[in-house]
Amino acid sequence: MKTTFFKTIMPFAVVAILGISGAFLTTSMQSGSNLATPKQGYMDGPEGPCSVEVNCDTNPGLICEVNGVQAFGRDNNCSEILYRPSN
Repeated sequence: MKTTFFKTIMPFAVVAILGISGAFLTTSMQSGSNLATPKQGYMDGPEGPCSVEVNCDTNPGLICEVNGVQAFGRDNNCSEILYRPSN
């Protein structure tokens, strides 16, 4: 009786366990991609354009600015738009 049970039920149990664990892994991987990506931003300063470093982010939201002056990323001659960090 036990061998018949294991031969018929175990393959289905293994597939079910693999499917459930795969679903949880996929969900956790998708939620991890929403984390903020910090990036160094730059503002114009006394030393010239893009000379003052500030902390910014690449996730869309409020524009990254300090004291009303917008900060940019160094890509494309300091014209990359960056966003305010979430924390």
